[in-house]
Amino acid sequence: MKKIFYLQEILDFGKTFLSNCIAKELLNKNKTVLYQTAPNMLDNIISYRFGDNNLKDFYNNLLDVDLLIIDDLGTESMNSLKYTELFNVLNPRLLNQNNKVTKTIISTNLSLKNILDTYDERIFSRIAGNYNICRFFGEDIRLKK
Repeated sequence: MKKIFYLQEILDFGKTFLSNCIAKELLNKNKTVLYQTAPNMLDNIISYRFGDNNLKDFYNNLLDVDLLIIDDLGTESMNSLKYTELFNVLNPRLLNQNNKVTKTIISTNLSLKNILDTYDERIFSRIAGNYNICRFFGEDIRLKK
């Protein structure tokens, strides 16, 4: 069974807007939701790993919230440590290793080929093999202003 969504391209009302609408519906049903941009999420994980104990709850929530929204995947600067940490977030959530069904939304402007070119095969295979891919088309709302 596939998990939540990987949102690609530009939606007339925006990928982030759509993700926030989904989050609001789940929050209204007393579910837990954590929204993070990929750069902020990975920077916070690295800070936690290097001893910032103020981020312990944040890190635990990444693995435990009912819905994790990772926005703008592909806008972060990547290195091997960040590849590992991204995998360490995606994989346990996919496998329900916390004994709880958790869902994840990933939004990006990257195509699947770009994801394969940008990330390692382990991350690509989890996204391509475990997420429903939803491609949205339309004009960039930032250009309409």
